[in-house]
Amino acid sequence: MPPAYVKPYVKRQKNDAADAEAICEAVTRANMRFVETKTPEQQSGLVLHRTRHLFIRQQTAVINAIRAHLAEFGIVAPVGRNGIEELLNVVANPNDKRVPEIARACLLAFGAQLRRLKAHILEFDRMIRAWHRSSEMSMRLDDCPGVGPALATALVATVADPKAFRSGRNFSAWIGIVPKQHSSGGKDRLGSISKRGDRYLRSLFTTGALAVIRYAKIHGTGHRPWLTALLARRPIKVAAIALANKIARMAWAMMAKGERWCGRAAPVERSEVRGRRQSIAQIPQHCPPFTFFVVVTRAREARADSSEL
Repeated sequence: MPPAYVKPYVKRQKNDAADAEAICEAVTRANMRFVETKTPEQQSGLVLHRTRHLFIRQQTAVINAIRAHLAEFGIVAPVGRNGIEELLNVVANPNDKRVPEIARACLLAFGAQLRRLKAHILEFDRMIRAWHRSSEMSMRLDDCPGVGPALATALVATVADPKAFRSGRNFSAWIGIVPKQHSSGGKDRLGSISKRGDRYLRSLFTTGALAVIRYAKIHGTGHRPWLTALLARRPIKVAAIALANKIARMAWAMMAKGERWCGRAAPVERSEVRGRRQSIAQIPQHCPPFTFFVVVTRAREARADSSEL
């Protein structure tokens, strides 16, 4: 059980006896939620993702330290990978007298540490891709827009049992990409997203949504009318959160139901749908079995197209 759900049942001060009593009280509740147990493979994948994320944060800290220390001597470089390489070249050049020898020795140690971190991160990326190719569920999730090998493997490692969630809405609320409620008196008050749950998954979903928006701006959003209308009335970051919520729901449906991603077809004009219905209605009632099968199939396609409009 999550500790936050047990805390309300603790009486008075905190001690082992009070905690045990609270656990016994909480476990008997009919609406209590329990944490599913992960398999050793899932836990290993989670360790891989956590270690990679830690090394990326350490890499960012080392880069910021190199830039800050050299800025004290008046040496700056553009933002990005090429900029830090320029700074490391300045540090490695013994003929450059702008950097004192003591500071140069420290910055060379930073540079060596940065190269080691990059090598480890590259190796972790290879391990994630190898695990992604070996997992059938991860490969299915990769077909969904905004989901790559990193997010797909993170979902497989983090979500022990997708069916523990009643719906995709509960899954997105568990990640923390739904509006935070402060409702009272029958009046709904929705604020910013709750930011509860797994921060790592939430950041990956947001990054994937931003990638979809960036791709749509370059190649057009004609095949995504919902996203087009959303970008027309909301800022990009707000649209990215809404799209991340939608991607999370689709990912849950694919995991819980074992389905594969199938993109929606291009919109069909209403006149075309009416024409299909009229053509089906004109077929005689007494027809061979194969013709009847064609009629039923066309009728289902017409109903599906009309529901999407």
